[in-house]
Amino acid sequence: MAKQPAAEPATLECLPIQPLQAGSIPNQGEGVRAIVDLAQEASTVEIIQVPTAGLGAGLPDQVPLLLDRRKGAAPISALKDLIDKHRQEPARRLGTASTTTLQSFIDLVDRHKDEGSVVFAKTAWPEPALTAVIDYHSLDGTPRWGNHRIRYAFPVTDEFKVWIEKNGKAMEQADFAAFLEEHAAELSAPFGPEAAEYEALFKEKFATPNDLIALSRSLEVFVGARVKRQERLSSGERTVEFVEEHTNTKGEKVEIPGLFMVSVPAFVDGDAVRIPARLRYRIQGGSIMWFYQLYRWQFWLRDQVKNDLDTVKQKTALPTFEGSPEA
Repeated sequence: MAKQPAAEPATLECLPIQPLQAGSIPNQGEGVRAIVDLAQEASTVEIIQVPTAGLGAGLPDQVPLLLDRRKGAAPISALKDLIDKHRQEPARRLGTASTTTLQSFIDLVDRHKDEGSVVFAKTAWPEPALTAVIDYHSLDGTPRWGNHRIRYAFPVTDEFKVWIEKNGKAMEQADFAAFLEEHAAELSAPFGPEAAEYEALFKEKFATPNDLIALSRSLEVFVGARVKRQERLSSGERTVEFVEEHTNTKGEKVEIPGLFMVSVPAFVDGDAVRIPARLRYRIQGGSIMWFYQLYRWQFWLRDQVKNDLDTVKQKTALPTFEGSPEA
């Protein structure tokens, strides 16, 4: 039988050619279809979900990403960044509210607190303050943002500022007399235990507010007079003797108390802080300079802040700490 000639391999020229309609895509054969599919995929935008298992705590199970295959576009974008641009409400509470009274601080903390909220306190001078961190880290160890806070900065009263500013500073006799008159409302008689403790400690006698007012008026009379001499009595009191320079008459003695009690609110709308003060003077060349020394005033101020911190703890039922939260 005669041998048949081998068939020639097929070429593109051998494929039947059909006329293309406008806008159509040739789809004959698997190869052509694959090319078409790849071309379509290369010009699409797709949302993909990336699993986060094993990437650490605090993540959702999946993270949405935007896959953009269009030419010139960023290939992968965080979808959250794009969505947050259109958010009409905050995703979480953020910021620090400031209150001007202790009661407002307590009320606002009560409004927002949850089981993880805490209160920190800076109790030392200067700038004592309370800071509530509403979204503080949970007791089970789960971290939280710690970005929602409420602050109370203990606004200091003008009266207390004056007492601190003048503490230990010498004053002329006329200025000192005027100072006592102006701040008479902030003077107080010592309580029994206070008098016993501090008179024994300083070996001085306490003055009542009336004693200090009488002293201020006596000093006003002797403004410009020379101090002739001074002495300490067996009772622990001191006297200074004033004499007018233009007369030869006998000078008049004025008793000088060694201690007095200051009772002044340190903070706006706060309770009065009681601070013992020592009354001092210096005689130089016949003239006299007056000053006072507040005894451990920073201790009493810190004690007041700690009392307010206890009040916050009782009324909010939150844990309190002396210190400051994480930045």
